[in-house]
Amino acid sequence: MCRNIRTLYNFEPPATDDEVHAAALQYVRKISGSTKPSQANAEAFERAVEAVAAVSRTLLDELTTSAPPKNREVEAAKMRARAAKRYQAA
Repeated sequence: MCRNIRTLYNFEPPATDDEVHAAALQYVRKISGSTKPSQANAEAFERAVEAVAAVSRTLLDELTTSAPPKNREVEAAKMRARAAKRYQAA
């Protein structure tokens, strides 16, 4: 599940709220052990996703670095190359 959580910091353009929400959803799914909560737990699940997303956004907004922002396309190409190498060896 958590393989879908990607680094969101120090990219140009910055991470969108949708990307932060998607990462929060994956995190809550992982720690709850459920991809779709029961009706009894749906409200708590959604509150947790919103809380994690809010804290994540605050963190991303407050972090500082002197490194230049990374290019999304270049980083995606690196990930694809690593994945191709990993799955080719299997």
